[in-house]
Formats: sequence, structure tokens, C-alpha cells
Amino acid sequence: MSSSRPSSNKVVEFPAATYDFETFLSRATPDQEVVLHGYLGARKDLSKKLAFVRLTDPTMQHSIQLVSLAKNGALEKLKAVRANSPVAVRGKVKAKQAKGSEIEQTDPWEIQVDDIRPLNDFPSDIIMKSDTVFAPKQRFLQLRSDSELRNALRFRAQVHNVCKEELEQCRPPFVEIETPLLFKSTPEGAREFLVPTRKRGLAYALPQSPQQYKQILMASGIPRYFQFARCFRDEDLRADRQPEFTQLDMEMSFATGEDVMRTVEGIIRRLWSTLMKDPAPSGPFERMSYQDAMSRYGSDKPDTRFGMEISRIEHLLPVDLVSKITPIPLPIVEVFKLENNDNDPAAMSEFITQFLDSPAGAPFNNNPEGGPGIFVYDAKKPLCGLQPFGFEAAEFLEETLDLDHGDLIVIQARENAPFAGGSTPIGDLRRALQSTAVSSGFKPAPTGFDFRWIVEFPLFSPSSDSEPGQGGAAGISSTHHPFTAPKTAADVDLLLTDPTKVVADHYDLVVNGVELGGGSRRIHDAAVQEFILRDILQMPAERLADFSHLLEALRAGCPPHAGLALGFDRLVAVMLGKESVRDVIAFPKIGKVGEDPMVKAPSVMTEEALETYHLRLKE
Repeated sequence: MSSSRPSSNKVVEFPAATYDFETFLSRATPDQEVVLHGYLGARKDLSKKLAFVRLTDPTMQHSIQLVSLAKNGALEKLKAVRANSPVAVRGKVKAKQAKGSEIEQTDPWEIQVDDIRPLNDFPSDIIMKSDTVFAPKQRFLQLRSDSELRNALRFRAQVHNVCKEELEQCRPPFVEIETPLLFKSTPEGAREFLVPTRKRGLAYALPQSPQQYKQILMASGIPRYFQFARCFRDEDLRADRQPEFTQLDMEMSFATGEDVMRTVEGIIRRLWSTLMKDPAPSGPFERMSYQDAMSRYGSDKPDTRFGMEISRIEHLLPVDLVSKITPIPLPIVEVFKLENNDNDPAAMSEFITQFLDSPAGAPFNNNPEGGPGIFVYDAKKPLCGLQPFGFEAAEFLEETLDLDHGDLIVIQARENAPFAGGSTPIGDLRRALQSTAVSSGFKPAPTGFDFRWIVEFPLFSPSSDSEPGQGGAAGISSTHHPFTAPKTAADVDLLLTDPTKVVADHYDLVVNGVELGGGSRRIHDAAVQEFILRDILQMPAERLADFSHLLEALRAGCPPHAGLALGFDRLVAVMLGKESVRDVIAFPKIGKVGEDPMVKAPSVMTEEALETYHLRLKE
């Protein structure tokens, strides 16, 4: 690779430059001398003596037309600079008279160029046009060429500021406090990232959330805390998940969940009234219990805008029909309908066939509990196409589901067991069908924002092989984290007799099928906290010792407290109508391993690094 000396023309000796094009354009005067910095656009030559080009300001939100004439040598200098290069331009303000600009602009001024200095060169091997699509490994070019991405980051900053203002204007105000990123490994529920040290056998863990630190702050006499906290979880990536993410974290002492929910509703109302075209939600948000959400929508974060409510019907179905859809003896069988806006049974049949044959529908055919039963309501057929149900069940479906010509009826079986987890098979199918119907144009997209609190979650859930839980031996894990308090005195009593029936004082904020955040009233009594860790979850002694710092803080007269964390990336994505949080993050991770393809992280550890941190790779 050849070396070259730095070019002297990149050392700009112009006076201080104007960066704020918006202010300049509103205050400019004829023949005013000005120096502007920005990015040069594509040049348009009208003749050998005259050329036009747009100069975009450093924010890339405003631009102004440059006019270059041959008489002062500026035209030759302009021709020597490639498009997209950063430049400094000196010239005079003129009322716009010239024609021929490639892009019609409404600004009244143009700059007659006296001199232009490149501040760096844009290489000829990079093609950057308005329709150029850059790969994730060129995220910096993607950001520079895509105004929608840049605007999303600006909007994100606005959301940050509005949230901060709202919390600091509360009475008493919330105090912004940073908590450490180098924490210790504690079994809260998600897989952690470990950070090895040079001290043999010792490692930090990056925090899944600031949960324990903020509870300790409550014991420290801090009445109200918040933080835009960086959090880290080593979990599989999805559109709404990243291995590192931001949450708006908050906690309130001498408070209940009701206090927290009111505060969060205030934040949401202020965000919508300040930044959104849709009206801000008024009044307290709707509330729905976990059991109700799971039974009616098959999800603990239901999108209720498009209906498709679920009902149980196994008690009405003929035995032979049940045996055809599931191998499970004595199952629960549920049903919902998908409306046909055009009352066309043939179109509905074609739609559902294509869905079940597609990658989106294939998993539902392979459900070990049985595939879905699919029926199209057709008024021209005997019993409207519902013969397999029998007369009694068909009549019930007609009345309960308010069936119309061309509607789709979907039934699905599952084990007769209490709800656990975040969704049921029919709930997943409901959501997938609606999503496909909208993306294919078969159904219109639902509109508006439906905020609701999902409450009364089970405090404990059966342990899962796919989730680390808290590492106890009881066969159950905390549904959210082990610091959540039981909801009532009766639930505290159930800890001694049947922990699986204990209801948590937990609340999730859901909008349009997206969980924006979750919180709870915390356990503030050290004896209760230790009892749950040791006797309910049955953590081994060495793991219980990992929480000694928290137990000591609770023991020191910690007041009752409650809090919540809003997923900040998800919040911004929802406000902007983005499908993925990657569209509102400057440098997101992609792929199953959480890769940053631009910087090529994570990277392979060298032998030297392994030795430094006393590590060895297993074969």
C-alpha cells in the first residue's frame, strides 16, 4: 500500500463556518459573505462556465444551492471535488434566480461560490445514490444515506428528553443515578455475559438490569430513582431483542404498584401529546389479568385491536372430531374466527391454504399437540360447512362468534393444564394469521394505540430447559425475577402451602401486542426474600450467598418500594411504527450470535488473551 503526504488543501484557513443552515437561511441578506460547512452533492454543469450543486449541512437535514462560475477559478476547484465529500465553501448570498437545479428547493437563497476547500475525499470505489442499499457491515454509510434511519435516532433523542423532563418534574422529583456495569453473576432469570479478569478464577457479569442496585438505592434513602440503563442478556435474537439494550429504569420508595403505574401513564401521555400525531391516551389504562389475557387472546401481551377472541368449546365437540385434531386425551379445545371482509368463501379458502403451506404456517401443522382444525363458513353448504361440529356445536359457534359468509373458523387443542409462559398454541396461530392477512393485503392493518396493563401474573412458573431460571432445585422459577412480592396477604399464606398458585404483584405495560415494560412491587423484608430464595426456589447455599449484599440492604430497614423498566428501544420502535428495534439503534447486533458485522464483534480470543485471563478453550 503506497503512502502519500497529507494534502495541504485540507487545512482550511477560512473564518468560522456556519453550521446551522436553518437559522442562516432565515436570516441571510443579499451579498452577505458566508462560510459554510457540509457535504457536496452531485454537480450539474449547465455550460463550461456555470455549474450548480447542492450543499447539505452537517445535520443532513437542510441544503442550499451553490452556483459556481468560471471567472474566479471556483468552478475548477469544484470539479476537482467528488460528490459526498465534506467541504468548506466561501461565497456570497444571492437571491435565487438561476434555473437548472436537479432538485427543486423552496429556499430563496443560493451561494455564489468564491472558494471551496475539500476537508476529506469521498472515494471513487463507493457508490452512494439515493437508492443505494448498504449491507450491515457498512452501517456508517447506511446511516449517512438513509434519512429515515437518521431521523429515527433524532426522534429517539427527543423521546429520551421528554421522559427525563417528565420524571424530573414529578413531585418529589426522580433523581437520575448511574449504577455499575461491572456487576457479579447472580441467577435472576436470564443468561449473563461474563467479563473475565486477570485475577485467576474471578469474573464480573454484565447486568441483566440494574434491579438489585436500584433496590439497594431504596434502602439508601433515595426516594425516587431513574436511569436510562444499558442492560445485557445472552439470549437468542429476535426483531424486538438485542444482547445489549436500553431500558428506562425507575424505582419509588414508600410506593405501591398503583403509584408506579400512574407515573408511567403520565410519561406515555406526555410522549404522545408532545411527539405523536395520534391523540394521547386519556384516563387510566385498561387492565386485564394474565389469566384473562391468556384465555381470551392466547398471549400475555395481546393486541386486542383486531378482535379474534378465543373461546373454549371442547365440551360441545363430538369425540370423533376431537380425536382428528389431537392425540391428547381430554384436551382443552379453543376456537376463534377470522372475518372475511368480502364475504367470499373461495378467497378465504385460498388464503388459509397458502398460509398453512408457507414458512409462517408450517410450524402449526407440526404441533405435537395436533394441527389446527380449519373450517370456512359457507352459507351455501349444508350446515354452512360446519357438519363435523354437529348441530349443537355449529349453532353455538354461529351465535357466539357471530359468523358471516366466508368467515374462517380455527380450532386448536392443547393440554388441560394451567397457563404458563407467554402464549398458547392458538394464541400464536391467531397472531400469525392476522400478521399474514395484513402483510398479504387480505385484511387492513389495525390502527391506533391500545395501551393496557396485564396484571396478576403467577409468581412462579414451571422451570424450563430453555431458560436458566434461578438455578433452584424446586422445579419452579420466578416468572419474572425472584424479588417480586406476592400480591395479597392470602398469596403470602399460599407460599407455605402451594407456591404455584401465588399471584404476583406484577404489572406489564402492553400496547398493540408489544410488551413495552414490566414492573412490580418488590419484596422489602429480608426474611421473606431469603425464604423465597432458600425454601421456595431451593437455591443451593453458594447461590444464596450471591444475594447476601441485597439481603443485608433489605435488613437495614428498607422501606416498601416498587418500580418498572420500560424497554426504551421497543418504545421508540412502537412510536415510529417500526417492526424491529434495529431500526432505532445506531449500531445494532444481528444474527443468532449477536454479531456486529461492521466491527466484526464478537471476535475470536487470541491465545495471548486466553492466557492473560487464565482461560482455556474446551475441545
